[in-house]
Amino acid sequence: MAFLWIKAFHIIFVISWFAGLFYLPRIFVNLAMETETVATERLLLMARKLYRFMSLLALPAMVLGLALLWMMYGGAGGMKMPGWMHAKLTFVVLLLGYHHACGAILRKFEKGINQRSHKWFRWFNEVPVVMLLAVVVLVVVKPF
Repeated sequence: MAFLWIKAFHIIFVISWFAGLFYLPRIFVNLAMETETVATERLLLMARKLYRFMSLLALPAMVLGLALLWMMYGGAGGMKMPGWMHAKLTFVVLLLGYHHACGAILRKFEKGINQRSHKWFRWFNEVPVVMLLAVVVLVVVKPF
């Protein structure tokens, strides 16, 4: 029963974290296009708060995910993880890198040194969509 509760809360925190991963780059699109100081400051405030909040959401998502891994593969004799789980964990590491890249981009916007266009950020915004697709397919279909 504990496994199912941990799994449910893991999914809730992952969904919440992804909401931030989807929305923060959209703020970057607007920041890259904005020319008015007041609007830029408001967007930066939104981006800072969202980044802080999504970082707080990522933490329990990761802790609960590690607990699930331990319960499934590490606890009773250390079963070998299947290939799909290795692939999923690779995408999780890439998503954590994307999360930290968002933080680095935010710091550049705060310093006023962003040199990327709004079009670049529109493409950058699609990265978590593709990764989410891959993770869901891996977890549900378990292709290998």
